[in-house]
Amino acid sequence: MTKLEQAFNLFDTYNQQDPSEVIWNGQNYPAEYFYAIKLYEWVKKLDPEASESLLLASRCQHIGRWEIARKAYPEGRVGYLRWRNDLSKFHAQKAAEILQQLGYEMDMIDRVKEIVLKKQLKTNTEVQTMENALCLVFLEFQYDDLIKKQPAEKMIDILQKTWAKMSDSGRQVALSLTYREAGKTLLNKALESAGS
Repeated sequence: MTKLEQAFNLFDTYNQQDPSEVIWNGQNYPAEYFYAIKLYEWVKKLDPEASESLLLASRCQHIGRWEIARKAYPEGRVGYLRWRNDLSKFHAQKAAEILQQLGYEMDMIDRVKEIVLKKQLKTNTEVQTMENALCLVFLEFQYDDLIKKQPAEKMIDILQKTWAKMSDSGRQVALSLTYREAGKTLLNKALESAGS
């Protein structure tokens, strides 16, 4: 097994501990394990020549996400942003510990952490590829469920924020996805009102 494969194995084993589940095509998966695999697959599609640091980051982007609960933070945007910030640092630290254990050099570990922390989004191509992939995972695997839980206005706001994070190439891929009727309608409304 290569060092990269060993890292994937350790990341996957960790994420398989997620108590929440995703059902996809009739099969049950630990949620963060499922999303990590799908994120990695999207990164490979978006950048077939992806560097080792980007591939590593894609597989551990949200490692152990269930360990820091949203409800441990205050309601509202300030509490949400603090939770997201603390989560990012946790993911980066957990990934670094696993990579150190495997003997990765510090410059590679630092590069993975930069991508996980999404530093220099919009100017760093690897971080932008990761952001595009995260948005595509959301649109492909989480969007339909969220539509059932949120009012239309909230969904339009979420879609506009998602769109703003993506590059033009990421948006083109997003437009090529197959959406259910409700999802397609909301996306069209979000893009119309944003002037896209």
